[in-house]
Amino acid sequence: MTATQFAPAAMPNPTDQQRAVDRVAEAAHRLNEAVQRAIAAGYSVELVRTSRHHDGAGNWGDQIVPTVRPNGAAKSA
Repeated sequence: MTATQFAPAAMPNPTDQQRAVDRVAEAAHRLNEAVQRAIAAGYSVELVRTSRHHDGAGNWGDQIVPTVRPNGAAKSA
């Protein structure tokens, strides 16, 4: 019987920018799943931009908070 030999797999070495994009994408995916679970539980969910974060070098991003209402609750204007 021959011994099985394993070779280490080459691991990707993403850039700092790619890691940042991946973190945002993963968080957005988790948020979308949470919204779907809330809807399935009988809630309405609205994501509202509360601010825009700037780094002073031309980069920016929207920051949000969820507004969650039970089924049948009236939306305030």
